[in-house]
Amino acid sequence: MSDLLFKNISQYMSLSEEDFKRFVKPFEYKKFKKKEIVLKEGDYCLFEGFVLSGCFRIYYLNEKGFEQTLYFAVEGWWMTDIDSLINNVPGILNIEALENIEVLMIAKSDKEHLYESMPQIEKLFRIMNQKSSVSLQRRILSLTGKTADQRYLEFLEKYPGLEQRITQQQVASYLGITHEFLSKIRKRIL
Repeated sequence: MSDLLFKNISQYMSLSEEDFKRFVKPFEYKKFKKKEIVLKEGDYCLFEGFVLSGCFRIYYLNEKGFEQTLYFAVEGWWMTDIDSLINNVPGILNIEALENIEVLMIAKSDKEHLYESMPQIEKLFRIMNQKSSVSLQRRILSLTGKTADQRYLEFLEKYPGLEQRITQQQVASYLGITHEFLSKIRKRIL
């Protein structure tokens, strides 16, 4: 169960088996059913989750009331509402299970305790947050500077095989287009 987590953090730093056991101890294994809402806009986010299996959709409602998908969290990805978590403010994001999901969750307070008891973990999360910032910057640049066709091709590269697991409406929401326009793009490209 924690092998995937070990593999994930090993990309950034090496931990001894003993340190990894200390690290993973405060994580709670949870299951969510398809369509279950894990976090709702307006709620406070007090956790981070590491996806073992399944797919979450992290989205918000734009000013017109349409769902805009920020990202998908699939196997080996982390998910949270970082603004709510860090700043202790009501969240603006919704986190929905698109499939039956297994996840390791860590409470903000447990993560803070890890920072104090295992200083290398603070470095780990700093590095992961930097990587996440880069990814979000690239996402913003893609949304503002690339065509829908280019964004669709990037989606296919970033999330291989995900298109077969989710609806076309959810893909379109990620791309910032209608599902009808997505159908036209798919016909042109495929």
